Amino acid sequence: MTADPRIPHPQWSERLAAEYAELGARLESLLPCLEWPLHLPWIDAIRKLKAQRGAVIMAHSYQSPEIFHGVADVTGDSLALAQAAADTDAELIVLCGVHFMAETAKILAPHRTVLIPDPEAGCSLASSITAADVRRLRARHPGVPVVSYVNTSAAVKAESDACCTSANAVQVVEAMDSDKVIFLPDRYLGAHVAAQTDVELVLWHGACEVHETFTAQQARHARERFQARLAAHPECPPEVLAEADFVGSTSAMGQWLAKERPARVALITECAMADNLQARFPEIEFVRPCNLCPHMKRITLPNIYACLRDLRHEVTVPPAVAARARGALERMLAVGRRERV
Repeated sequence: MTADPRIPHPQWSERLAAEYAELGARLESLLPCLEWPLHLPWIDAIRKLKAQRGAVIMAHSYQSPEIFHGVADVTGDSLALAQAAADTDAELIVLCGVHFMAETAKILAPHRTVLIPDPEAGCSLASSITAADVRRLRARHPGVPVVSYVNTSAAVKAESDACCTSANAVQVVEAMDSDKVIFLPDRYLGAHVAAQTDVELVLWHGACEVHETFTAQQARHARERFQARLAAHPECPPEVLAEADFVGSTSAMGQWLAKERPARVALITECAMADNLQARFPEIEFVRPCNLCPHMKRITLPNIYACLRDLRHEVTVPPAVAARARGALERMLAVGRRERV
């Protein structure tokens, strides 16, 4: 973790260690052995500063344990963070995730201030398609509704009829009430959705740089070498999904583990997912055939602190774009509300 030289490093003390003994006991098993004393002063400083600012910190499940467990008030997948942004009473949101997530929070909470600790935290999926690409697809397929994965820019969401997450993609596609839907940008998630619905999907060629690099050989090795059950994210290639005992979203993986309670499991997804679930399921042994997301790892405790201290890296969305994107996001959330009824 590289600290900003302009930010004085807070100091460890015995008093802090005693005050955070419970958190330390939980985190030390999830972190390399020398990291807890380095993280603790930052965690304390951030907690105090966010209380002064009246801020809420939201962290995606791919954030490192010291952030996910140490400073976040709200944690979860993209859908959970979107719902939390829409519902929060806090005037200040710090989004510990990638840029499209911060844009989504701003769109759904237009009167709140949304900050991101590092504005360069991007996403290969969001970068794989533009608003102009969506308009060209619409021209090629007139009258066909567009469903965009939330891993897209605000401008792409504004060109879409509805958004979805990997947790509710099938439900959103079928809610379009159309025999044909343009689904973008992840081709692997799109193929997985297409296998579960009679709706014809027009797919884009995007892919997640974390999930697309997993191989069927890695999955088989985890099963055969470690006798592990396999849970894979649907952004993985189809040959990987074919090896898995369970395929599902970030939140669905946690639900599957709670139900199945396997003795040993390999999560075929971003590394921090296993780290964070280990705290929830200490009795399960996690094999880690994982890939790191370089964008998620741009978020660190020092730049969260700097973000709060200086109120820097505010995320804004042009009002006209936000208004249209909000409609697509609200259709996604409406499907989720119907599913819970």
